[in-house]
Amino acid sequence: MEGASFGAGRAGGAIDPVDFLKQPQTLLRVTTWIFSIVVFGSIVNECYVNKDSHETQLLCIFNENESACGYGIAVGIIAFFGCIFFFIVDLYFQQISSVKDRKRAVLLDLGFSGFLAFLWFVAFCFLANQWQRTTLTRAFAQGADAARAAIAFSFFSIIVWVVLAVRALQRYRLGTDMSLFATEQFPAEAAAPYPGYPAGSGTEGTETYQSPPFTETLEANPKGYQVPAY
Repeated sequence: MEGASFGAGRAGGAIDPVDFLKQPQTLLRVTTWIFSIVVFGSIVNECYVNKDSHETQLLCIFNENESACGYGIAVGIIAFFGCIFFFIVDLYFQQISSVKDRKRAVLLDLGFSGFLAFLWFVAFCFLANQWQRTTLTRAFAQGADAARAAIAFSFFSIIVWVVLAVRALQRYRLGTDMSLFATEQFPAEAAAPYPGYPAGSGTEGTETYQSPPFTETLEANPKGYQVPAY
């Protein structure tokens, strides 16, 4: 068990920057953040080239398909800002006191990580397919290394985001199991009656004993009364 709720300690605990940076989840986010910079940086800086010296128009090196370069840049930017956002969420996650808010944060992380893994898969397939169809001219050959780097780090990003999604799923399951434990072991209301013996135990009765609201003392001969003699 990694923590008290959804993989984190009790709310209000002190944040240790060194321990936070050593966490596997933090290292994974930093890694995929760097990968996103490599992908969209490579495409923006070196994957737009002139087809020949007589033309001034910049063309996308991936089979001259502007959609391929645009998609790679878009996914890289989304991943870049997404990593920053969830890095901050992880940093302040332990300060979240509400279990419901923690659950929403973990579910958001799970959904976003799975969505980014899918986007990177599409990016890898799209860029690799367009690169195979590219006719390398002398001008395009200058950006070949950048194109290969974008394809390679798109593939690496798939793996990292899948791992982040799996870790988010583990945190969600951990929080769900602990929530069930907390709700099943105790009655919902403080004034709930204590349950009786289970049926078939041989100790249950057909009638429930209740003491009368008032008790009176009955005497055979009340004081001040005399039995008359005949």
